[in-house]
Amino acid sequence: MEQPIKELTMPPEKFGIYVHWPFCAAKCPYCDFNSHVRRDPIDESRFVAGYLKELDYMHNLAPNRHVASVFFGGGTPSLMSGKAVAAIIDKIAVLWGYEEDAEISLEANPTSIDSQNFAAYRLAGVNRISIGVQAMNDTDLRKLGRMHSVDEAKAAIKLAQKHFDRISFDLIYARPHQTLNQWQDELKRAIELGTDHLSLYQLTIESGTRFADLYKLGKITMPDDDHARILYDATQDICAGYGLYNYEISNYAKAGEECRHNMLYWRYDEYAAIGAGAHSRLISSNDPSIRYARIDQRQPEKWLEMVEAQGHAFIDVEELTPSAQAIEYLLMCLRLREGVSLARYEYLCGEKLNARNVAKMVAAELLIHDVEAKRIRTTEEGLRLTDYIIGELLG
Repeated sequence: MEQPIKELTMPPEKFGIYVHWPFCAAKCPYCDFNSHVRRDPIDESRFVAGYLKELDYMHNLAPNRHVASVFFGGGTPSLMSGKAVAAIIDKIAVLWGYEEDAEISLEANPTSIDSQNFAAYRLAGVNRISIGVQAMNDTDLRKLGRMHSVDEAKAAIKLAQKHFDRISFDLIYARPHQTLNQWQDELKRAIELGTDHLSLYQLTIESGTRFADLYKLGKITMPDDDHARILYDATQDICAGYGLYNYEISNYAKAGEECRHNMLYWRYDEYAAIGAGAHSRLISSNDPSIRYARIDQRQPEKWLEMVEAQGHAFIDVEELTPSAQAIEYLLMCLRLREGVSLARYEYLCGEKLNARNVAKMVAAELLIHDVEAKRIRTTEEGLRLTDYIIGELLG
């Protein structure tokens, strides 16, 4: 009798750590991330002490790991001092230790970095920088609420290249009134600045943002679906021409330059997350089939008070059922070009994915089923319809 995959030992998962610095110099009107503006100076040393204490607590929940990646996100983590970043990186080394080729990334804004900061981050152990450029013309930068100019963005990229081998930067497209020619020119100029990784996001209207308010008032006109698709297709073609492939819906890289930390999320591996509003996915040390979702308090000062009092700031802890884990796995992995391991799905869920539903999506030319590799992945059209595909697969 064939042994159920659930009883087999799957390859060990990668383990990563996310560090959320929730503060920004200004709130961008499109942003729905947990970011906060403070007029008074931030007590950095007190917050860093909170991070170190929460790392201790996380280590108790997830001992006996080695860290494959660390990601400082936000907010604007480049507002942190090199000393603060180093303290967190060093603490992780003491608690868990790093894999030999561990990736340590930090997000930076062009207005909050200088040569001394970059040198300090590099000395602290950061080996990858992601710069929030967002647009390559000053008019749209102002509309997006960005505080830097194109010249400042270019200078930041050039400066980063002096200190780091691995550089990424973000751009937002499908902006109001953006034409195809404008985006093609903008993207080409950006790539020619020299990068092996780009994150290219279509602008979306997120509830609770300033843009959402303006959209409701009719003061922002968004591209229709047809025009957005034209811009997306142009993005694919231009990036491919420069040797950048989209290994994930919105992320483009040369082979080997993918963001390993984000791949850890999308492959549904294990990660601890610290800081206000951070989300973790940790495997039970007693039962590897059990995974917990943990969410931290979003308000930074309340987060800090909770950590100081009890070592953590969890406001929600949920034991994920096997089916919930399998759904999250589909949500993550279908974003990737490499797609979904059917064996891993069965391991997480305890049952096979419905073969009839898979065949239906293959027939609709939204999925490709690699029978030999036991994987499914989206077609080019399917990559844009992952929510629909998941509904059909689980229906």
